[in-house]
Amino acid sequence: MTAQHPVAPRFRLSPMRPRDPGEEGRAASTLELFFDLVFVIAVSIASSHLHDTITEGRLGDGVVNYLVVFFGIWWAWMNFTWFATSFDTDDWLYRVLTIVQMGGVLILAAGIGPVFDDRDFRLLIAGYVLMRIIMISQWLRASRGAGRARWTTIVYAAGIGIVQVLWVAWLTIDDPVFSAVGVGVLILAEVAVPVIAETRGTTPWHPDHITERYGCFTIIVLGESLLASANTIFEALGEVEDIVPLVSLGVLCLTVTASMWWIYFWPPHHRAIGSLGGSLKYGYGHYFIFAAAGAFSAGVGVEADSQLGASALDRGLATFTVSVPIAVFVLGVWVLAIRANANGVVNTVVPACALLVLLDPIIPVPTFLTTFFMVIIVIALVVFPPLDENGKSAAEAVVR
Repeated sequence: MTAQHPVAPRFRLSPMRPRDPGEEGRAASTLELFFDLVFVIAVSIASSHLHDTITEGRLGDGVVNYLVVFFGIWWAWMNFTWFATSFDTDDWLYRVLTIVQMGGVLILAAGIGPVFDDRDFRLLIAGYVLMRIIMISQWLRASRGAGRARWTTIVYAAGIGIVQVLWVAWLTIDDPVFSAVGVGVLILAEVAVPVIAETRGTTPWHPDHITERYGCFTIIVLGESLLASANTIFEALGEVEDIVPLVSLGVLCLTVTASMWWIYFWPPHHRAIGSLGGSLKYGYGHYFIFAAAGAFSAGVGVEADSQLGASALDRGLATFTVSVPIAVFVLGVWVLAIRANANGVVNTVVPACALLVLLDPIIPVPTFLTTFFMVIIVIALVVFPPLDENGKSAAEAVVR
């Protein structure tokens, strides 16, 4: 008898079959973490342009452009993340396509400046469409071995392809009103694709892997915000005689960033990934959390410019550019992950303090209330740990 030798995969490619959603020890891969770092470049550039535009006094233009640009960044990241949790093979083709997608991120990042300066979306759309074309190829490859999820993968590929054609067509619209309406319609079309596809049969997402991926991206964005904020303050220190306001702003940056980290990682996020509705709420809701984290550093820059007299924005509004992103971040985490895992005290303190942060501009001491209320939230989270899976507190669990 001749010995049987395993047949090498054709072209050294692994079959792209659905991953086991209950797989033990599933963690973010080094490729996924590398992928996140490239996306943070785009987040940093968007935040920097938001800061510059607001400092010039164009608050409305800056916020609108930032939210649209950030949608493209976040949506491309999220689509890859949820695809990877279901079909990651980590073979050479998967890696190459992912790296090409990173190239699309860099093209998109290069197009952010023209959007803020001249409302020229051509380069940004080119990078975005390139990323989405790569996702189409990944979904089509997955369709060959998806089994019961085959129709879902085809709907994803077709839906993404149709919307990309519409994005390219949108570039030809000259009328500003129709252009603005078109952006809204196309964003709705993008977010509708997963809803339509997953109702035909859900892909096998891994709760622990997904929430780890979101956690990793949150840490990276918070780190970028802290770095950008620190650089802004360090540069401003040499330009003023009274450094007390800048020192207080620096204390705010460290305290608030640490508090945002503490708040985000307090609840067991994986419990939110279950039903299709819950998973969509968790995935889509993170747009506000990520956008707020990225905007926080822009707000710190605006506040520093205001203290230097280098901002065209009213001083009260400048303080709001810090407090509003913080409030949105905290409320977003509370709605998506904290509320279902906390007792009545925490569910009162967290949203109340998040809203009270918005009172910061009304007192003469900049950033004091924001720092104070964020510390109060953290204290509440330390005193009252998350409820267990049966909705019981730690004390109740011991009694039982």
